[in-house]
Amino acid sequence: MAEVKPEEMIAHPPMDQLQGFEYCIDSNPNWGEAIALGFQHYILSLGTAVMIPTLLVPLMGGSDGDKVRVVQTLLFVSGINTLIQTLFGTRLPTVLGGSYAFVIPAISIIHDSSLSRISDDHERFLQTMRAIQGASIVSSCIQIILGYSQLWGICSRFFSPLGMVPVVSLVGFGLFDRGFPVVGRCVEIGIPTLILFVASSQYLKHIYVRRLPILERFSLLITITIVWVYAHLLTVSGAYKHHPERTQLNCRTDRANLISSAPWIKVPYPLQWGAPTFDAGHSFGMMTAVLSTGAYKAAARLASATPPPAYVLSRGIGWQLNLCIFGYGSENVGLLGLTRVGSRRVIQISAGFMMFFSIMGKFGALFASIPFTIFAAVYCVLFGIVAAVGLSLLQFTNMNSMRNLFITGVSIFLGLSVPQYFFRYTSSAQRGPAHTKAEWFNDYINTIFSSPPTVALIVAVFVDNTLDFQGTAADRGMGWWDRFRKFKGDSRNEEFYTLPFNLNHFFPPS
Repeated sequence: MAEVKPEEMIAHPPMDQLQGFEYCIDSNPNWGEAIALGFQHYILSLGTAVMIPTLLVPLMGGSDGDKVRVVQTLLFVSGINTLIQTLFGTRLPTVLGGSYAFVIPAISIIHDSSLSRISDDHERFLQTMRAIQGASIVSSCIQIILGYSQLWGICSRFFSPLGMVPVVSLVGFGLFDRGFPVVGRCVEIGIPTLILFVASSQYLKHIYVRRLPILERFSLLITITIVWVYAHLLTVSGAYKHHPERTQLNCRTDRANLISSAPWIKVPYPLQWGAPTFDAGHSFGMMTAVLSTGAYKAAARLASATPPPAYVLSRGIGWQLNLCIFGYGSENVGLLGLTRVGSRRVIQISAGFMMFFSIMGKFGALFASIPFTIFAAVYCVLFGIVAAVGLSLLQFTNMNSMRNLFITGVSIFLGLSVPQYFFRYTSSAQRGPAHTKAEWFNDYINTIFSSPPTVALIVAVFVDNTLDFQGTAADRGMGWWDRFRKFKGDSRNEEFYTLPFNLNHFFPPS
């Protein structure tokens, strides 16, 4: 038998771009398909857009009407921010919407003694909203400074593929508590959603209608529609009439009280809750929630693009304006891979849907009445894809190195374990582990160490740059990484990340 050469044993060589995509970042499906895909991304964005206000607004003393206004504003500004980011920021196909990273500093502001002592609920809601807005504006200024001063670009010199594996992976793995634990609150809706979503998107993906893989492209939309109708039938038939309040909240389609509270037409406008108030203590927690850019790296890979250079990431951070009250994060990244469509145009269309349906209040509230359990079942798949994209960066590193195994394993484990400790401590003690007299310091520490990607970033980058780092550049993947660190390091960067309207002529890459 002929001897097999070592190079022939490598069946799957490392690849700069993810293969098998029908449309990558700068190619577009036809307009009909693009509009349908954009609407699908809009439906997915409703998950966090409704979940976060539903969690926070009652704590602030707000009514159902206040919650509707917050949801509308969050969606409207998400649409604006998504358009800005896809045109002038990273130009990656990422929907920027409500982020769980900002929930902890927002809760800290809500529990501030100066606000919690206000007896009138509506006045407390208004004052709290102004305080959160002020803190958001300060964190936006920090983002602008980090982006346009190139400070983030300088910091990125210490990043490597090995160091980015835990960060990107925990963008998905770190949200495990938003998956099956929520599905379990209403298994009769959550389990069918999960099974139907996996079956339609994977096992039945080769079914074509007019040369279009209909189930692969629109499995999320089809699954949510079917289960939503099923959940509504259970609701109107009285299936949950005698169940506990918690079960009804997670299973019924009429518990959000959004449709009855929403106006037919309402345009969100600046200062609708009054002028923002500024407090240094409130701002520190918000500032720490902007540290990780792992979702951008995942989005680049799932759009079949090359890794964004430091200049592009800096530009994206500078344009990631925290214009609304709860910050922004990428929730659609996994859907790019599931549909095999990474088109920028699709995301821009979804931004149009966000703005349109936030103005048309009743129609937007109808879609927003989808039970949270359905979104949680979908997240089990989508966040898993994002996590796997992070792990795929290991192909550029030497995983036969004990040093690399140590860094990867420890940073992922601590990235999950440390935030879990902070979460459990906060749940039992009603305050974070950091509880000194300096509230700003408490917010800073509690926010940083409650974020899995941020903890992973700190651990992985520090250890990667201090543990036997000399002579290990090849093992860390730096040979592959170096050409993507500069805008002109690879010819494909210009194709994927050049600004529109010939703006690169006026703002040349640094």
